[in-house]
Amino acid sequence: MTKETKTMSGAILLSVPSIAYGGYFLLGVLSGNYTELELTGFQQSMFRAGHAHAGVLVILSLIAQIFCDHASLSRSWKWVARITLPASALLISGGFFAAASTPGSSEPNAMIIILYLGIAVLVTGLITLGVGLIRK
Repeated sequence: MTKETKTMSGAILLSVPSIAYGGYFLLGVLSGNYTELELTGFQQSMFRAGHAHAGVLVILSLIAQIFCDHASLSRSWKWVARITLPASALLISGGFFAAASTPGSSEPNAMIIILYLGIAVLVTGLITLGVGLIRK
C-alpha cells in the first residue's frame, strides 16, 4: 500500500464518525425526538438520501484508494481519482441536505446544483479510475 493510499484512507476514515453522528441525529429527528424540527416528508426523504449516499460513497472512496495503486495513470491523474471520489461524497450528500434546507419545503431549492456538481465530480473520478484500471 502506498503512502498516498494510507494518507487518503486515513483522512476518509476520519469522516466516518461524522456520518455516524448524522445517522444518530437523523434517527432522532425521524423518531420525533426533536419536535421543534418540523420536517416535511420531502425533507425527510432528502435527508435520508443524503445520509445514505454519504455512507456508500465513503466506502467507494476507500476502495478506490487501493485501486489507484494499480491503475495505469500518471501521478496527477491518480490524484484526480483519489480526490474526486471523497469530494463527491461531500458534494452529493451535501446537495441533498442543502436542497431541502428551506423550512417547510416540498421541492428542491436552488442548492440542488450542489448535488449535480457532485454527480459530475463522481463521474469524472470513476471514468478516470476505470480507464486507468483497464489500460495496459
